[in-house]
Amino acid sequence: MVIASHGCMPQRDVKKLKTILKKILRRPLYEKLKRYVYYGTSDIWDSISGQRDDLVPPKSMVFIGGSAYKEVGDEFFGYFKTLGGLKPTDCVLDVGCGIGRMARPLTGYLTSGKYEGFDIDKTGIDWCKKNISPRFPNFRFVEVDIFNKHYNPSGREKASQYKFPYADETFDFVYLTSVFTHMFPDDVVNYLGEISRVMKKGGTCVISYFIWNDESSSLVHAGKSGINFKRQTDGFFVMDENVPEDATCFSDEFLFGAYAKFGLKITTPIHFGHWCGRDNGLSYQDLLIAKKA
Repeated sequence: MVIASHGCMPQRDVKKLKTILKKILRRPLYEKLKRYVYYGTSDIWDSISGQRDDLVPPKSMVFIGGSAYKEVGDEFFGYFKTLGGLKPTDCVLDVGCGIGRMARPLTGYLTSGKYEGFDIDKTGIDWCKKNISPRFPNFRFVEVDIFNKHYNPSGREKASQYKFPYADETFDFVYLTSVFTHMFPDDVVNYLGEISRVMKKGGTCVISYFIWNDESSSLVHAGKSGINFKRQTDGFFVMDENVPEDATCFSDEFLFGAYAKFGLKITTPIHFGHWCGRDNGLSYQDLLIAKKA
């Protein structure tokens, strides 16, 4: 590495160093270390002071959402009720349930309903089985062995071929939050087919995306977006071509076609988010709500 004579690092080397550090800090081991170091003191204090909520995992364990665990869960719970029409009697499927961020606010709501959640992260599923299911027997969590370069690199099954472990027409309500924002087109198409299969006729699905349309395209190209998506193939965009799973985006045309293929009728208006620099976005990501014909 070349160091300039005045003691400052050349800009090209600064960029190279940032790229190297960024890749290192993406690795699961380093991410866990960051969480434990950053949130460890807070977790200890919560335990000592008696402020721990039994239905909220220690901050050092939360691999998505960080300290906003409760706030994000409550936000989407509101969307499920007001926009999706979730009822206390519904049978619910949480695809990519993680460590229970969306399950927690449902525990006091699904009084006579049922909840099923699955995820590839063993730590999250184990925590939910230990802390949520014993208190709420109608909540069940399942670990699945699907390959993911970031979270489950030893996974044996492909998302593009995976069959959900549930019978046809089981669920009234299905949701995915920040799941399809990390998946590829073939994966999304397969999952939409499975969602349609396991959802009852008239059932509802609520799914968050980064959606590429004329407005978001214009804002991205104008430098208004916090994510600079780049086109990979027709209808598919990624933030980082070296690590495409970090953030993925789909065109509205691609999604409309995939939904129609499986009899999922998108309800309007679409609830666009402010990720691309919109002034009036509902949430961060875009929300598509659909019903099974």
